[in-house]
Amino acid sequence: MSTTTEPSKPESTTLTLEPSDTARLSSLCGPMNGNLQQIERHLGVKIHQRGNHLTVSGSPKSIETSVEILTKLYAETELQPSLSPDLIHLYLSEIQSSSKESFTHIPGSDIQIKTRGGLIRPRGDNQATYLKKMRDYDINFGIGPAGTGKTYLAVACAVDALQKDEVKRILLVRPAVEAGEKLGFLPGDLAEKINPYLRPLYDALYEMLGFEQVNKLLEKQVIEVAPLAYMRGRTLNHSFIILDESQNTTPEQMKMFLTRIGFGSKAVITGDPSQTDLPSGAPSGLHHSTEVLEGIKGIGFTIFKAKDVVRHSLVQRIVEAYDARDKSQAKAKAKAKASKAQDNKSSKKNA
Repeated sequence: MSTTTEPSKPESTTLTLEPSDTARLSSLCGPMNGNLQQIERHLGVKIHQRGNHLTVSGSPKSIETSVEILTKLYAETELQPSLSPDLIHLYLSEIQSSSKESFTHIPGSDIQIKTRGGLIRPRGDNQATYLKKMRDYDINFGIGPAGTGKTYLAVACAVDALQKDEVKRILLVRPAVEAGEKLGFLPGDLAEKINPYLRPLYDALYEMLGFEQVNKLLEKQVIEVAPLAYMRGRTLNHSFIILDESQNTTPEQMKMFLTRIGFGSKAVITGDPSQTDLPSGAPSGLHHSTEVLEGIKGIGFTIFKAKDVVRHSLVQRIVEAYDARDKSQAKAKAKAKASKAQDNKSSKKNA
């Protein structure tokens, strides 16, 4: 005789959101309940809404996570009139990559920057640490993979400092190293050739200050955009200086840049060591500076990992896949080197 066991029904719990506010509830649910559906897909739950009562069905763990994120997103609606799918994605990504303890501190962080585009707050412990160090130290390094917010947050801090009259100008600097295409083949004068390399910095400024305000500040040279080579010989006082893509500097260029900093200035150096466009075998100024400057008082280092990526979830997986391959290749090379050394040793012994 055989027996069959019926699958257990999913558990459910009801969450009551207070205060009951129709506009905030509409923001939480999203157009056509799109935000709730996004959470359902990601966490494998079912959410039924009636007024300010949300019934969540699923496994105990997924219910607990869903209740936590719904509560925090509802608190977010008090500050933001609408919750975009991008913001929902950031919360869900953080839940996936962080411990419960760290997640509870992220949305309610007291570190925030107010810009024309809205409030900017850290997403993750590393971003919060990065912002704090940019406030506390005059020189900071933000090192890690693409999509971790290194450049964006640095520009946000620069805009904040300018608006508070803590600095008189912002300088955005990049090494003009080609990623496969020569500058000479691009149309236009030098400024027009450099602009494509600085587009991410422009985009962040436009979002935070608006197109017209940025152009006015550029005309007045309150915001200055320049290739790294133009920094030589200058002393930069009362400025917020951002060196982006610093993995493409040489050690000599990095030293030159760091020694430009004058009184009342802050400098932030960002870079991704895994995306160097320098000629093969050429040492990176970013890697060199981390070795030389480690332990020096007044200089902050923030190291970002794949788990800190705040772009599309696939970006995090791509970064992790490349990291895993790099580690595998490094391990194979080390093994081959050790084997070759052992063979040489055996040959000398037999001889």
